[in-house]
Amino acid sequence: MASAYKTKAASILIPMDEAQKDHLKSYGIAFWVLNNGEEVDWLLNYRGGSFMTKYATKIEEECKIRGVSYEVLADAMVVNIINEVSDPSVNMDLVKLEKAPKMAVYSPKNKLPWDDAVTLVLKYAEIPYDVLYDEEIIQGELPKYDWLHLHHEDFTGQYSKFYGTFRYSQWYNDDVKIQEATAHRLGYKKVSQMKLAVATRIRDFCAGGGFLFAMCSGTDTFDIALAAANTDICETMFDGDPADPDYQTKLDYTQTFAFQNFSLDMNPTSHQFSNIDVTSTRDRIDRSQDFFTLFDFSAKWDVVPSMLTQNHDKVIKGFMGLTTAFNEKMLKPNVLILGEMKINNEARYIHGEYGKGQWTFYGGHDPEDYQHQVGEPPTDLKLHPNSAGYRLILNNVLFPAAKKKKQKT
Repeated sequence: MASAYKTKAASILIPMDEAQKDHLKSYGIAFWVLNNGEEVDWLLNYRGGSFMTKYATKIEEECKIRGVSYEVLADAMVVNIINEVSDPSVNMDLVKLEKAPKMAVYSPKNKLPWDDAVTLVLKYAEIPYDVLYDEEIIQGELPKYDWLHLHHEDFTGQYSKFYGTFRYSQWYNDDVKIQEATAHRLGYKKVSQMKLAVATRIRDFCAGGGFLFAMCSGTDTFDIALAAANTDICETMFDGDPADPDYQTKLDYTQTFAFQNFSLDMNPTSHQFSNIDVTSTRDRIDRSQDFFTLFDFSAKWDVVPSMLTQNHDKVIKGFMGLTTAFNEKMLKPNVLILGEMKINNEARYIHGEYGKGQWTFYGGHDPEDYQHQVGEPPTDLKLHPNSAGYRLILNNVLFPAAKKKKQKT
Protein backbone atom coordinates (compact mmCIF):
# COMPACT_ATOMS: atom_id res chain seq x y z
CA MET A 1 0.00 0.00 0.00
CA ALA A 2 1.16 3.54 -0.74
CA SER A 3 0.79 4.67 2.88
CA ALA A 4 3.43 2.14 3.89
CA TYR A 5 5.89 3.54 1.39
CA LYS A 6 7.22 6.69 3.05
CA THR A 7 10.37 8.51 2.11
CA LYS A 8 11.81 11.77 3.38
CA ALA A 9 13.87 12.40 0.27
CA ALA A 10 13.32 12.20 -3.44
CA SER A 11 13.88 9.00 -5.41
CA ILE A 12 15.71 8.15 -8.61
CA LEU A 13 13.82 6.43 -11.42
CA ILE A 14 15.78 4.62 -14.10
CA PRO A 15 13.28 4.34 -16.96
CA MET A 16 13.51 1.21 -19.11
CA ASP A 17 11.32 2.25 -22.00
CA GLU A 18 12.48 4.08 -25.15
CA ALA A 19 13.61 7.02 -23.01
CA GLN A 20 16.59 5.00 -21.75
CA LYS A 21 19.91 5.72 -23.50
CA ASP A 22 21.61 2.55 -22.27
CA HIS A 23 19.35 -0.29 -21.15
CA LEU A 24 22.24 -2.66 -20.50
CA LYS A 25 24.23 -0.38 -18.20
CA SER A 26 21.00 0.35 -16.30
CA TYR A 27 21.16 -3.16 -14.88
CA GLY A 28 24.71 -2.44 -13.78
CA ILE A 29 23.47 0.61 -11.87
CA ALA A 30 20.80 -1.50 -10.13
CA PHE A 31 23.43 -4.11 -9.23
CA TRP A 32 25.80 -1.39 -7.99
CA VAL A 33 23.08 0.07 -5.73
CA LEU A 34 22.43 -3.38 -4.26
CA ASN A 35 26.15 -3.94 -3.76
CA ASN A 36 26.25 -0.71 -1.79
CA GLY A 37 23.65 -1.97 0.67
CA GLU A 38 20.58 -0.20 -0.69
CA GLU A 39 17.36 -1.67 -2.04
CA VAL A 40 15.97 -1.28 -5.55
CA ASP A 41 12.32 -1.42 -6.56
CA TRP A 42 11.81 -3.23 -9.86
CA LEU A 43 8.61 -1.83 -11.36
CA LEU A 44 7.36 -4.70 -13.49
CA ASN A 45 5.72 -3.55 -16.73
CA TYR A 46 6.00 0.11 -15.72
CA ARG A 47 7.77 1.91 -18.55
CA GLY A 48 9.49 -1.26 -19.75
CA GLY A 49 10.33 -2.58 -16.30
CA SER A 50 11.93 0.46 -14.69
CA PHE A 51 14.09 0.62 -11.55
CA MET A 52 13.55 3.00 -8.64
CA THR A 53 15.65 3.64 -5.55
CA LYS A 54 16.00 6.26 -2.82
CA TYR A 55 17.84 9.34 -3.96
CA ALA A 56 21.53 9.66 -3.18
CA THR A 57 24.03 11.99 -4.80
CA LYS A 58 26.44 9.13 -5.42
CA ILE A 59 23.76 7.19 -7.33
CA GLU A 60 22.97 10.20 -9.50
CA GLU A 61 26.68 10.70 -10.19
CA GLU A 62 27.11 7.02 -11.06
CA CYS A 63 24.25 7.27 -13.58
CA LYS A 64 25.96 10.25 -15.19
CA ILE A 65 29.33 8.47 -15.31
CA ARG A 66 27.86 5.37 -16.93
CA GLY A 67 25.62 7.24 -19.35
CA VAL A 68 22.36 5.88 -17.90
CA SER A 69 19.19 7.95 -18.24
CA TYR A 70 17.47 8.75 -14.95
CA GLU A 71 14.81 10.99 -13.46
CA VAL A 72 14.73 12.53 -9.97
CA LEU A 73 11.25 12.15 -8.51
CA ALA A 74 9.58 14.09 -5.73
CA ASP A 75 7.85 12.07 -3.01
CA ALA A 76 4.39 12.78 -4.43
CA MET A 77 5.38 11.33 -7.79
CA VAL A 78 6.76 8.21 -6.10
CA VAL A 79 3.44 7.72 -4.31
CA ASN A 80 1.61 8.09 -7.62
CA ILE A 81 3.80 5.43 -9.23
CA ILE A 82 3.31 3.03 -6.32
CA ASN A 83 -0.45 3.56 -6.53
CA GLU A 84 -0.40 2.98 -10.28
CA VAL A 85 1.55 -0.29 -10.20
CA SER A 86 -0.47 -1.52 -7.19
CA ASP A 87 -3.82 -0.99 -8.90
CA PRO A 88 -5.47 -4.43 -9.22
CA SER A 89 -6.80 -3.52 -12.67
CA VAL A 90 -3.35 -3.03 -14.29
CA ASN A 91 -0.74 -5.64 -15.18
CA MET A 92 2.06 -4.14 -13.10
CA ASP A 93 3.72 -4.84 -9.78
CA LEU A 94 6.62 -3.81 -7.57
CA VAL A 95 9.32 -6.31 -6.65
CA LYS A 96 11.92 -5.39 -4.07
CA LEU A 97 15.52 -6.27 -4.91
CA GLU A 98 17.34 -6.61 -1.61
CA LYS A 99 20.84 -8.00 -2.02
CA ALA A 100 23.22 -8.39 -4.94
CA PRO A 101 23.68 -12.09 -5.75
CA LYS A 102 27.18 -13.58 -5.77
CA MET A 103 27.85 -14.33 -9.43
CA ALA A 104 29.81 -17.13 -11.07
CA VAL A 105 30.43 -17.94 -14.73
CA TYR A 106 31.38 -21.45 -15.79
CA SER A 107 34.03 -20.82 -18.45
CA PRO A 108 37.32 -22.41 -19.54
CA LYS A 109 40.54 -20.72 -18.52
CA ASN A 110 42.20 -21.34 -21.90
CA LYS A 111 41.36 -18.98 -24.74
CA LEU A 112 39.02 -20.44 -27.36
CA PRO A 113 38.10 -18.77 -30.68
CA TRP A 114 34.67 -17.53 -29.63
CA ASP A 115 33.18 -15.25 -27.01
CA ASP A 116 30.33 -15.69 -24.57
CA ALA A 117 27.40 -13.28 -24.64
CA VAL A 118 26.88 -13.38 -20.88
CA THR A 119 30.45 -12.46 -19.97
CA LEU A 120 30.38 -9.75 -22.65
CA VAL A 121 27.27 -8.13 -21.18
CA LEU A 122 28.37 -8.54 -17.55
CA LYS A 123 31.59 -6.72 -18.37
CA TYR A 124 29.75 -4.03 -20.33
CA ALA A 125 27.24 -3.50 -17.51
CA GLU A 126 30.09 -3.54 -14.95
CA ILE A 127 28.57 -6.39 -12.95
CA PRO A 128 31.24 -8.34 -11.01
CA TYR A 129 31.56 -12.11 -11.33
CA ASP A 130 34.01 -14.93 -10.68
CA VAL A 131 35.06 -17.54 -13.25
CA LEU A 132 34.78 -21.19 -12.26
CA TYR A 133 35.54 -24.25 -14.34
CA ASP A 134 35.70 -27.98 -13.83
CA GLU A 135 38.39 -28.03 -11.16
CA GLU A 136 36.72 -25.44 -8.92
CA ILE A 137 33.32 -27.10 -9.21
CA ILE A 138 34.69 -30.59 -8.48
CA GLN A 139 36.51 -29.12 -5.48
CA GLY A 140 33.24 -27.76 -4.07
CA GLU A 141 33.44 -24.03 -4.78
CA LEU A 142 29.95 -23.69 -6.31
CA PRO A 143 27.85 -23.49 -3.09
CA LYS A 144 29.57 -20.18 -2.28
CA TYR A 145 27.58 -18.55 -5.10
CA ASP A 146 23.94 -17.64 -5.72
CA TRP A 147 23.93 -17.60 -9.53
CA LEU A 148 25.76 -19.61 -12.18
CA HIS A 149 25.96 -19.10 -15.92
CA LEU A 150 26.98 -21.97 -18.17
CA HIS A 151 29.38 -20.77 -20.85
CA HIS A 152 29.01 -22.20 -24.38
CA GLU A 153 29.88 -25.74 -23.32
CA ASP A 154 29.55 -29.44 -24.09
CA PHE A 155 28.81 -31.52 -21.01
CA THR A 156 28.75 -34.76 -23.04
CA GLY A 157 32.53 -34.88 -23.51
CA GLN A 158 32.39 -34.58 -27.31
CA TYR A 159 34.24 -31.24 -27.48
CA SER A 160 31.22 -29.37 -28.86
CA LYS A 161 31.14 -31.82 -31.77
CA PHE A 162 33.66 -29.67 -33.62
CA TYR A 163 35.55 -32.78 -34.69
CA GLY A 164 34.18 -32.79 -38.24
CA THR A 165 35.22 -29.20 -38.98
CA PHE A 166 38.12 -28.36 -36.67
CA ARG A 167 39.92 -31.60 -35.76
CA TYR A 168 43.09 -30.38 -37.51
CA SER A 169 42.99 -26.95 -35.87
CA GLN A 170 45.61 -26.16 -33.25
CA TRP A 171 43.09 -24.64 -30.80
CA TYR A 172 40.89 -27.75 -30.99
CA ASN A 173 43.74 -30.16 -30.28
CA ASP A 174 45.10 -27.95 -27.51
CA ASP A 175 41.66 -27.89 -25.88
CA VAL A 176 41.39 -31.69 -26.06
CA LYS A 177 44.78 -32.05 -24.36
CA ILE A 178 43.87 -29.57 -21.62
CA GLN A 179 40.51 -31.24 -20.97
CA GLU A 180 42.06 -34.71 -20.82
CA ALA A 181 44.85 -33.57 -18.51
CA THR A 182 42.34 -31.91 -16.18
CA ALA A 183 40.17 -35.03 -16.08
CA HIS A 184 43.13 -37.25 -15.22
CA ARG A 185 44.36 -34.82 -12.56
CA LEU A 186 40.91 -34.87 -10.94
CA GLY A 187 40.80 -38.68 -10.98
CA TYR A 188 38.62 -39.39 -14.04
CA LYS A 189 39.57 -41.72 -16.89
CA LYS A 190 37.56 -39.77 -19.45
CA VAL A 191 36.55 -36.17 -20.07
CA SER A 192 32.92 -37.31 -20.36
CA GLN A 193 33.10 -38.69 -16.81
CA MET A 194 34.49 -35.41 -15.51
CA LYS A 195 31.83 -33.38 -17.32
CA LEU A 196 29.10 -35.63 -15.89
CA ALA A 197 30.49 -35.08 -12.39
CA VAL A 198 30.43 -31.33 -13.01
CA ALA A 199 26.86 -31.51 -14.34
CA THR A 200 25.67 -33.43 -11.28
CA ARG A 201 27.24 -30.84 -8.96
CA ILE A 202 25.53 -28.06 -10.90
CA ARG A 203 22.27 -30.01 -10.62
CA ASP A 204 22.79 -30.28 -6.85
CA PHE A 205 23.59 -26.55 -6.67
CA CYS A 206 20.25 -25.80 -8.29
CA ALA A 207 18.41 -28.32 -6.11
CA GLY A 208 19.79 -26.56 -3.04
CA GLY A 209 18.40 -23.18 -4.08
CA GLY A 210 20.86 -21.91 -6.67
CA PHE A 211 19.94 -20.03 -9.84
CA LEU A 212 21.17 -21.47 -13.13
CA PHE A 213 21.26 -19.64 -16.45
CA ALA A 214 22.51 -21.32 -19.62
CA MET A 215 22.76 -20.41 -23.29
CA CYS A 216 23.57 -22.16 -26.56
CA SER A 217 24.95 -25.71 -26.10
CA GLY A 218 25.22 -25.24 -22.34
CA THR A 219 21.47 -25.97 -22.29
CA ASP A 220 20.80 -29.23 -24.13
CA THR A 221 24.19 -30.88 -23.48
CA PHE A 222 23.65 -30.37 -19.76
CA ASP A 223 20.42 -32.39 -19.90
CA ILE A 224 21.87 -34.96 -22.31
CA ALA A 225 24.80 -35.62 -19.97
CA LEU A 226 22.45 -36.15 -17.01
CA ALA A 227 20.21 -38.47 -19.05
CA ALA A 228 23.23 -40.48 -20.28
CA ALA A 229 24.78 -40.99 -16.83
CA ASN A 230 24.49 -44.78 -17.10
CA THR A 231 25.70 -45.24 -20.67
CA ASP A 232 28.51 -44.21 -23.03
CA ILE A 233 27.45 -41.84 -25.83
CA CYS A 234 30.96 -40.84 -26.98
CA GLU A 235 32.44 -42.46 -30.06
CA THR A 236 36.08 -43.57 -30.26
CA MET A 237 37.50 -40.29 -31.57
CA PHE A 238 36.22 -38.56 -28.44
CA ASP A 239 37.11 -40.97 -25.63
CA GLY A 240 39.14 -43.85 -27.08
CA ASP A 241 36.41 -46.49 -27.20
CA PRO A 242 33.10 -46.92 -29.05
CA ALA A 243 29.76 -45.75 -27.73
CA ASP A 244 27.36 -48.18 -26.09
CA PRO A 245 25.24 -49.69 -28.91
CA ASP A 246 22.19 -49.54 -26.61
CA TYR A 247 22.77 -45.90 -25.63
CA GLN A 248 19.32 -44.69 -26.74
CA THR A 249 17.37 -47.17 -24.61
CA LYS A 250 19.53 -46.36 -21.58
CA LEU A 251 18.79 -42.63 -21.53
CA ASP A 252 17.04 -41.67 -18.30
CA TYR A 253 14.83 -38.64 -18.93
CA THR A 254 13.81 -38.48 -15.26
CA GLN A 255 17.22 -36.94 -14.53
CA THR A 256 16.86 -33.94 -16.85
CA PHE A 257 15.70 -30.38 -16.16
CA ALA A 258 13.90 -29.43 -19.37
CA PHE A 259 13.90 -32.10 -22.07
CA GLN A 260 12.52 -35.60 -22.57
CA ASN A 261 12.04 -38.25 -25.27
CA PHE A 262 14.86 -36.88 -27.39
CA SER A 263 17.01 -38.93 -29.77
CA LEU A 264 20.77 -38.46 -29.95
CA ASP A 265 22.67 -37.60 -33.11
CA MET A 266 25.67 -39.94 -33.00
CA ASN A 267 27.29 -38.78 -36.24
CA PRO A 268 30.70 -37.49 -35.04
CA THR A 269 30.95 -35.06 -37.97
CA SER A 270 27.55 -33.50 -37.24
CA HIS A 271 27.25 -30.38 -35.11
CA GLN A 272 23.95 -31.62 -33.70
CA PHE A 273 23.79 -33.40 -30.34
CA SER A 274 20.15 -34.46 -30.60
CA ASN A 275 16.77 -33.49 -31.99
CA ILE A 276 16.25 -31.10 -29.06
CA ASP A 277 17.90 -28.36 -31.13
CA VAL A 278 16.10 -27.13 -34.26
CA THR A 279 19.08 -25.57 -36.07
CA SER A 280 19.17 -28.16 -38.85
CA THR A 281 15.41 -28.01 -39.49
CA ARG A 282 14.92 -24.25 -39.80
CA ASP A 283 16.37 -23.71 -43.30
CA ARG A 284 13.05 -22.30 -44.50
CA ILE A 285 13.30 -19.39 -42.04
CA ASP A 286 14.84 -16.34 -43.69
CA ARG A 287 16.90 -14.07 -41.46
CA SER A 288 14.55 -11.17 -42.21
CA GLN A 289 11.71 -13.23 -40.72
CA ASP A 290 13.63 -14.68 -37.77
CA PHE A 291 11.99 -13.24 -34.65
CA PHE A 292 10.57 -14.71 -31.48
CA THR A 293 7.85 -13.32 -29.25
CA LEU A 294 7.88 -12.96 -25.47
CA PHE A 295 4.79 -14.12 -23.63
CA ASP A 296 2.78 -11.76 -21.48
CA PHE A 297 2.43 -12.86 -17.87
CA SER A 298 0.46 -11.47 -14.95
CA ALA A 299 2.88 -9.30 -12.99
CA LYS A 300 0.86 -9.77 -9.81
CA TRP A 301 0.34 -13.53 -10.06
CA ASP A 302 3.20 -14.77 -12.23
CA VAL A 303 5.98 -12.66 -10.77
CA VAL A 304 8.92 -14.87 -11.76
CA PRO A 305 8.19 -15.11 -15.50
CA SER A 306 7.24 -11.43 -15.50
CA MET A 307 10.68 -10.52 -14.16
CA LEU A 308 12.41 -12.73 -16.71
CA THR A 309 10.56 -11.19 -19.65
CA GLN A 310 10.84 -7.49 -18.78
CA ASN A 311 11.73 -5.59 -21.94
CA HIS A 312 11.08 -2.52 -24.04
CA ASP A 313 10.30 -4.86 -26.97
CA LYS A 314 8.14 -7.97 -27.02
CA VAL A 315 9.32 -9.20 -30.43
CA ILE A 316 13.01 -10.08 -30.29
CA LYS A 317 15.45 -10.58 -33.16
CA GLY A 318 16.39 -14.23 -33.59
CA PHE A 319 20.01 -15.39 -33.53
CA MET A 320 21.66 -18.75 -34.13
CA GLY A 321 24.11 -20.88 -32.19
CA LEU A 322 25.43 -24.40 -31.84
CA THR A 323 22.05 -24.80 -30.13
CA THR A 324 19.68 -22.23 -31.63
CA ALA A 325 16.29 -23.11 -30.15
CA PHE A 326 14.39 -26.00 -28.61
CA ASN A 327 11.88 -28.32 -30.24
CA GLU A 328 8.74 -27.82 -28.18
CA LYS A 329 7.83 -31.50 -28.60
CA MET A 330 10.84 -32.38 -26.42
CA LEU A 331 9.92 -30.13 -23.49
CA LYS A 332 8.76 -31.62 -20.22
CA PRO A 333 5.19 -30.69 -19.23
CA ASN A 334 6.28 -28.47 -16.34
CA VAL A 335 8.61 -26.32 -18.46
CA LEU A 336 7.44 -22.74 -18.89
CA ILE A 337 7.96 -21.19 -22.32
CA LEU A 338 8.90 -17.52 -21.98
CA GLY A 339 9.53 -16.83 -25.66
CA GLU A 340 8.85 -18.77 -28.85
CA MET A 341 8.64 -18.76 -32.63
CA LYS A 342 5.27 -20.40 -33.06
CA ILE A 343 5.42 -21.06 -36.82
CA ASN A 344 8.42 -23.35 -36.35
CA ASN A 345 7.28 -24.93 -33.07
CA GLU A 346 10.46 -23.73 -31.39
CA ALA A 347 10.98 -22.35 -27.91
CA ARG A 348 13.78 -19.81 -27.57
CA TYR A 349 13.58 -18.95 -23.89
CA ILE A 350 12.37 -21.38 -21.20
CA HIS A 351 12.27 -21.60 -17.43
CA GLY A 352 11.62 -24.10 -14.67
CA GLU A 353 12.24 -25.11 -11.10
CA TYR A 354 14.47 -27.86 -9.77
CA GLY A 355 14.37 -28.62 -6.07
CA LYS A 356 14.62 -25.32 -4.21
CA GLY A 357 16.30 -23.61 -7.16
CA GLN A 358 15.38 -22.32 -10.58
CA TRP A 359 16.88 -22.47 -14.06
CA THR A 360 16.51 -20.58 -17.33
CA PHE A 361 17.67 -21.77 -20.77
CA TYR A 362 18.12 -19.32 -23.67
CA GLY A 363 18.80 -20.64 -27.18
CA GLY A 364 21.43 -19.11 -29.47
CA HIS A 365 24.95 -17.76 -29.03
CA ASP A 366 24.93 -13.95 -29.32
CA PRO A 367 21.77 -11.78 -29.48
CA GLU A 368 23.48 -9.17 -31.68
CA ASP A 369 25.46 -11.48 -33.98
CA TYR A 370 23.01 -13.50 -36.07
CA GLN A 371 25.32 -16.37 -36.96
CA HIS A 372 28.50 -16.03 -34.93
CA GLN A 373 31.31 -18.02 -36.55
CA VAL A 374 34.34 -19.53 -34.83
CA GLY A 375 37.16 -17.01 -34.92
CA GLU A 376 35.03 -13.91 -35.38
CA PRO A 377 35.70 -10.86 -33.16
CA PRO A 378 33.45 -10.30 -30.13
CA THR A 379 30.38 -8.11 -30.34
CA ASP A 380 30.99 -4.49 -29.33
CA LEU A 381 28.10 -3.74 -26.99
CA LYS A 382 28.81 -0.02 -27.21
CA LEU A 383 27.04 -0.35 -30.57
CA HIS A 384 24.04 -2.12 -29.01
CA PRO A 385 23.26 -0.38 -25.66
CA ASN A 386 19.51 -0.93 -26.15
CA SER A 387 19.64 -4.58 -27.20
CA ALA A 388 16.36 -6.29 -26.31
CA GLY A 389 17.98 -9.71 -26.75
CA TYR A 390 20.75 -8.92 -24.29
CA ARG A 391 18.23 -7.51 -21.80
CA LEU A 392 16.82 -11.01 -21.31
CA ILE A 393 20.22 -12.15 -20.06
CA LEU A 394 20.37 -9.33 -17.52
CA ASN A 395 16.85 -10.04 -16.25
CA ASN A 396 18.30 -13.34 -15.06
CA VAL A 397 21.18 -11.56 -13.34
CA LEU A 398 18.85 -9.50 -11.12
CA PHE A 399 16.26 -12.23 -10.66
CA PRO A 400 18.02 -13.85 -7.63
CA ALA A 401 18.07 -10.49 -5.83
CA ALA A 402 14.28 -10.36 -5.58
CA LYS A 403 12.68 -10.61 -2.15
CA LYS A 404 11.16 -14.05 -1.74
CA LYS A 405 7.58 -14.24 -0.63
CA LYS A 406 7.05 -16.35 2.49
CA GLN A 407 5.28 -19.64 1.86
CA LYS A 408 2.12 -20.41 3.75
CA THR A 409 2.43 -23.15 6.35
